[in-house]
Amino acid sequence: MKLQNRRAEQSSAPIRKRRTFLTAAAGLGALLAVMTPAVSATTSGPRSGKKIVMVVQLNGPSLAVDQRIATHLEARGYSVRMLDQAQPPEAVGDAELVVISSTVSSKQVVGGWRYLAKPLLTWENDLLDDFAMTGKRHDVDFGEAEKERYLWLVNAPHPIAAGLPAGVTNVYVKQAVMSWGKPGLGATTIATLYGQPEKAAIFAYEKGATMDYESLAPARRVMFFLNNDTFANLSPAGNSLFDAAVDWAMGLS
Repeated sequence: MKLQNRRAEQSSAPIRKRRTFLTAAAGLGALLAVMTPAVSATTSGPRSGKKIVMVVQLNGPSLAVDQRIATHLEARGYSVRMLDQAQPPEAVGDAELVVISSTVSSKQVVGGWRYLAKPLLTWENDLLDDFAMTGKRHDVDFGEAEKERYLWLVNAPHPIAAGLPAGVTNVYVKQAVMSWGKPGLGATTIATLYGQPEKAAIFAYEKGATMDYESLAPARRVMFFLNNDTFANLSPAGNSLFDAAVDWAMGLS
């Protein structure tokens, strides 16, 4: 009987050792989990800490759309601050990129943005002439197309093209308004309205490039095709183009 008990104890010893080891390992893992800080996609990487000012109509009817865009940019790691359309360019402070939404009332936007020595991205076509990004004639040098869904990507190698292939690109989930412009000779056209090659839907100026009226771009300038409430209508390809435009304007590509 004693011999059998000793054999039983000897056979159970390895089991007890394994249980002890597993318990210790689990405790060590829990300790490491507490001591090791979590890494968040929105607080790390090249966009972390980069500051964007969005110029909007703070009391306007489309503020929720601008807030959705701000949330999207923040989810990508950017720090976003809203600025009312009545504020002067000096109010952007230490922002590294200015985004001007089409929800602003162009007549209420104060002057001076044309000369701002900071990168600027906009989808307000009525301001393109004020910024010297196009000529002055409405519906000739800039304007809106009422029902569009596709773009023709003409400059696939450019970073703003987001790696998409040249040719027809579906950028809206359903037909909606698109803004466009006819940029100066110093611009790089990324995409045009489908079937309307004279109307650029996405174009950009590098710092120092010649814009309209022989003005030189004081920093990067980008025009994007959105309208007041069409951000939520972007297709996956449209979202990729938007993100690429922001990143390029910021100087990250």
